[in-house]
Amino acid sequence: MEIAKIVGENLKAARKAKGLTQAQLAKELHKYQSDYSEYETGKVQLDYEKIVYLCNRLDITPNDLFSFNG
Repeated sequence: MEIAKIVGENLKAARKAKGLTQAQLAKELHKYQSDYSEYETGKVQLDYEKIVYLCNRLDITPNDLFSFNG
């Protein structure tokens, strides 16, 4: 599986664990929900600033985000 899809799946799980919607995080990132959705499906890769923001916001580490163990 490619890294972007793994990151997307981990991002989705972390978002749901926090009880947040895609629309809520998209708004915080000044994006449309459809654009944010592409991060979770692995169609678009996150840049460094978004990785740091989302890890802090979702109380996860970059290791959690890039974890291959699910």
